Amino acid sequence: MSKNIPLTLACGDYAITRPLIDGVVKPDGIDLTVLTDMDSTTRHWRFYNNEDFDMAEASCSTYLVAKDQDKPFDAIPVFLHRRFRHGFIFINTQAGIKEPKDLIGKRVGIKHWQVTAILWMKGILEHEYGVPHRSIDWYQELDQDIPVELPRDIKLQTLPNNKSVEKMLSEGELDACIHSEIIKPFLIGDPRVARLFPDCKNEEINFYNKTGMFPIMHITGIKKEIIEQYPWIPINMFHAFNKAKAIAMREMVNPRIVPLAWYREAWEEQEELLGKDPWEYGLSEQNRKTLENMANYSYEQGLIKNKLKVEDLFLDVSQGRKRGEALQV
Repeated sequence: MSKNIPLTLACGDYAITRPLIDGVVKPDGIDLTVLTDMDSTTRHWRFYNNEDFDMAEASCSTYLVAKDQDKPFDAIPVFLHRRFRHGFIFINTQAGIKEPKDLIGKRVGIKHWQVTAILWMKGILEHEYGVPHRSIDWYQELDQDIPVELPRDIKLQTLPNNKSVEKMLSEGELDACIHSEIIKPFLIGDPRVARLFPDCKNEEINFYNKTGMFPIMHITGIKKEIIEQYPWIPINMFHAFNKAKAIAMREMVNPRIVPLAWYREAWEEQEELLGKDPWEYGLSEQNRKTLENMANYSYEQGLIKNKLKVEDLFLDVSQGRKRGEALQV
């Protein structure tokens, strides 16, 4: 009979998680059930509100709120999802928006104020392009994952159930929209909708070259009750995630596994721009800077009331100097 601890993990089905999903990588001492059949918005809400899973890939922005409000969650520094977000700001082509500063005084739709992608772009617009988030009239489609009472000078309205920010943008009820996905009107070529940054890739490269930050979207959360019962689980899961990623990265070197004509060239370009492992886990100097920046954005945008320190956000997954080297990847 197995003496392993049965645990659930909800996460996306990615190349870097598939060795865990398929059981190729087995966390030491854990019988892992991996749940992937849900969108990220649902997964985040179910983890932070229902505590449906022992562990989950979850919104980093909402995690900051959870820590600020002393909710029963901790996290390990495993960042399964990162993404540059300049290409996720869409405009109505009749709204007179030619550059970021034209957003000042405009009506901008979002999923909700707490979404990590939106946290990033509000902060980037403010600090890199001179567009204060308090200078915009905001309209959110969903309630926040964890309720937060925002400062009164933030102009935010919640839309009724029959309203969609995508449709409102197309029809001119909104001037712009910041989203975590490529919105449908843009995908189908609706001429009323365009990107704020037509050359978004170049904007993102410039942002990275200037700041050194590849935006973190998700952390890996663990319920506090699990850690209290089994304090060894965070370290073992951290190593399992690293092993899974190492397998994926080795496989991804082979251009035959992806049906793209110039996949290998894209891989080499990424290495040249972002280094060998842009998805690095742990609290490296670069990851610390990125997380500190997020915490500052969250504080500025009224999501958290206290200035959080990175070392207080994540569980210690170290094993001591020069120990456990066989587990390193």
